[in-house]
Amino acid sequence: MMRARTEERLARRGGAVELLRVPAALYGLAAGLRGALYDRGWLPQARLDAPVVCVGNISAGGTGKTPFVAWLARELARRGRRPGLLSRGYGGGGAPNDEARLLAELLPGVPHVQAADRLAGGLELLRLGADAIVMDDGFQHRRLARDLDLVLVDATRPWGLPAADGAEPVRALLPRGLLRESPSGIARAHALVLTRVDQVRADRLEDLAAELERLAPGVPRLACVHAPRALLGRAGRVAGLESLRGASLRLLSAIGNPDAFQRSVEALGARVLEHRRFPDHHRFTDADVADLRAHGAAVLCTHKDLVKLGEFLPEARALSVELEFRGPTAVLEALLDALPIARSARERAALHEGLHG
Repeated sequence: MMRARTEERLARRGGAVELLRVPAALYGLAAGLRGALYDRGWLPQARLDAPVVCVGNISAGGTGKTPFVAWLARELARRGRRPGLLSRGYGGGGAPNDEARLLAELLPGVPHVQAADRLAGGLELLRLGADAIVMDDGFQHRRLARDLDLVLVDATRPWGLPAADGAEPVRALLPRGLLRESPSGIARAHALVLTRVDQVRADRLEDLAAELERLAPGVPRLACVHAPRALLGRAGRVAGLESLRGASLRLLSAIGNPDAFQRSVEALGARVLEHRRFPDHHRFTDADVADLRAHGAAVLCTHKDLVKLGEFLPEARALSVELEFRGPTAVLEALLDALPIARSARERAALHEGLHG
């Protein structure tokens, strides 16, 4: 039997897990002190010769950043920019991780550098020809200055943990909860993007909006959903969404918010027989799926999982999703339009003008 995921254990109240409140308090003190040093300018920030747009959150776990990063990179390209993707990476070994492989499929030709040293990674992107940097998951990384901070808040799990036993979700810093910093930190954002708003009741969404306004007064808010588009196989699109209606499926996922994935599948009319939930970014092995392959079970996963499952479960299908905004986006578009122009872009424009002058 699979062990409970970390967030499932943390979501429960009482018992030994509450002892984690002590290190969580120490973590909070350290994070607060570090933030204050940056706020007062006592810790230096480095600035690249190109605009930096940070996409982040205040909790560890899945808020749906990857579809948003893909949307943002396309929007920058549509404005004549040459976007580059900057992320910390994880797992070691030098091989691209699941998010990097997925973004390579979604954004062919867009350079992507994974580096623990974000400044060094940003400089590498400039050398690769990027003139606008999208920094993925970098809201708490203050050393590299950014021109725009966009913070994603998952409407189904605003502060990281799901509800358990009918009680309000635990709201706590790491390691007792999944918060990377105090919720008040969202006040640093230039805009908040609420994700998965279609999976939350209207009254809860209104309560969340009111709380976000208290925490970050005047910070604009946008709403979006992860809209299903099609079923994918290893070679691309294999079927439309209508094929899921009435189908009996086994789900397999290694993402931050598996509940949201299952709700999306069920909303399309499928019957979920089983959902194998692995830790986020789990590296699949043959043992994880050998029984599914042997019995020819119909398996549906996420696009991020499909890039890792191909060799073990070649018949698996993935539900592809795209970011879709609900409501006005004028504020976000204005923020993107107002980004400064990189020196390399100015030089290209001057050269183009000179050739045609």
